[in-house]
Amino acid sequence: MSTSSSPHALRLGVNIDHVATVRNARGGVYPDPVRAAREAVAAGADGITAHLREDRRHIRDADIAALKSLPVPLNLEMAATDEMVAIALATRPHAACLVPEKREERTTEGGLDIVGGRAHLAPRIVTLAQAGIRVSLFVEPEAAVMEAASALGAPVVELHTGSYCEAHAAGDAARTRAELDRIVRAARHGTALGLEVHAGHGLTLDSVGPVAALAELRELNIGHALIAEAIFVGLQRAVRDMRAAMDRSRGG
Repeated sequence: MSTSSSPHALRLGVNIDHVATVRNARGGVYPDPVRAAREAVAAGADGITAHLREDRRHIRDADIAALKSLPVPLNLEMAATDEMVAIALATRPHAACLVPEKREERTTEGGLDIVGGRAHLAPRIVTLAQAGIRVSLFVEPEAAVMEAASALGAPVVELHTGSYCEAHAAGDAARTRAELDRIVRAARHGTALGLEVHAGHGLTLDSVGPVAALAELRELNIGHALIAEAIFVGLQRAVRDMRAAMDRSRGG
């Protein structure tokens, strides 16, 4: 998914969901999330992430079709439902990230239950993979979860960084260290199992550094913080600043 020449560069996937949230607040066509995606790519994003929810609260079906025209890979976040699998098969994004989804939640809360949900997930993973779509699983950073993901045959996991980011924002140093340690252990274990490891959820300029520094990670997916910061500095500047923070953490 990278536009970088280095196989070890940390890729940045920009989630443009909340541009669509603002658009939908007025029920019109502005601001256009596809335009936002183009701005992100111009500023150095390696890919675009968009979550097509079952209730279509932000991204719409037409957005997904339009985002396929971009010169970078599209990562479609989706629930593991027959409807969403059919949409993925019809649109053929580069990647499909299976995430948990509840109608009443404000945002994705925690990782996918891939242990209890194995029977439900396995055939959908196979169907997507057979269509040439790279499947990733949005999961909690735990060793047992890495093993379950490997057993399911998904090539990629995305570690949920929400608990780490909440602790960081609260100024709880001990909890922040503990949550970062969970991410470190999971990233190392997943890599040892042959998984490609990504991470995301809640990351900001202030919290991204220690996560971006992990050599095992290949991609970060970041959305809300970038769209929020864009209100003050513009989207291209927000993406460039995040890209620079990630590169500094990698010694670039």
